[in-house]
Amino acid sequence: MRVAIDAGPLYGHRTGVGLAAAGCIDALGRRDDVELVPYLVSGRATPLPGHRRLPVPGIVASHLWSRLDRPRADRWLDGAELVHGTNYVAPPTAVPAVVSVYDCWFLRHPELASPLVRRAGANLRRAVARGAWIHASSERTAAAVRELLATERVRTVPLGPPPALDDATAAPRDDLRGSRFVLTVGTEERRKDIPFLVDAFAELRQRHVDLRLVLAGASGDDTDRVTASIARLPDPETVVRLGTIDDAAKSWLYRNAAVLAYPSIDEGFGFPVLEAQAAGTPVVATAVGSIPEIAGDGAVLVDDPARAAVVLADAIDEVLGGSRRLGLIEAGYRNVRRFDWDATAAGLVDLYRTAAESSAATPSAS
Repeated sequence: MRVAIDAGPLYGHRTGVGLAAAGCIDALGRRDDVELVPYLVSGRATPLPGHRRLPVPGIVASHLWSRLDRPRADRWLDGAELVHGTNYVAPPTAVPAVVSVYDCWFLRHPELASPLVRRAGANLRRAVARGAWIHASSERTAAAVRELLATERVRTVPLGPPPALDDATAAPRDDLRGSRFVLTVGTEERRKDIPFLVDAFAELRQRHVDLRLVLAGASGDDTDRVTASIARLPDPETVVRLGTIDDAAKSWLYRNAAVLAYPSIDEGFGFPVLEAQAAGTPVVATAVGSIPEIAGDGAVLVDDPARAAVVLADAIDEVLGGSRRLGLIEAGYRNVRRFDWDATAAGLVDLYRTAAESSAATPSAS
């Protein structure tokens, strides 16, 4: 089957969606029953060899495809038999489509989403109306898709593990060497709720005066609130804010952190949980979205609908105290082994066939 697949998330800073798209494209590329036509909609990125740029500027495509089913992309996709949008969006085409959805936060809270993300949601709804199938990365996301997009054309295909990180000996900042710190990794966006962790850290500092908090991730729509929460601390200098980090820095941080804290309000997959487990770092996370499904028994999960900072602090404190540390590390190693990109590719190919057969049976859906 000839499949046009959105390679856009591979360009620029590699987010969780970028890791997902890269893993899917690499694994599908190893199969002999799929021929990929990677494409991107971007006027700024230089296409990699074998990738094709659709001749519609990204911002124009965002506006047009959120309201109209044209221009269709078929003429630019080299005879593709199916289109796979790896980042919530698929261009309108006459062939069947599969769209990957990782979380539904922006569908539940459109008032908190940026205009670009809201247009992506409109595009997603139009794709479903045209008959697209949804690839959900977790059962929890699949359930949310059925509820929010009113479709049964959804299939859960879990993603594979994050790429292995090389051992790194250099700290991203000299003052972190020898420090005991709680780490969180992720963009400073509302869904990650980093201020909740900062509040929990304030409680932890009363119990562990040597403890520091390290925030690793790009600025986002919650950056101002993160800044304000840190400023409220009696000792704001104990929070280290690294911004975007490279893989070497990430590797060092995971291997030296006392614990990874993951305080999300919702989560579609959560690669940092698996990255920490693979590095032998204990994980404390909120029991929301897909996190329980992905973390397995390799994490302390905080089930606290009220989101009381002291509850999160107590859970982190339990791990810092050491009573569960070794058991969590071993369980984390076991958990990561559940995930396999070849299994992801096999599941996607099966979904492609289902989408193609469904479209052939109901041609008007295209």
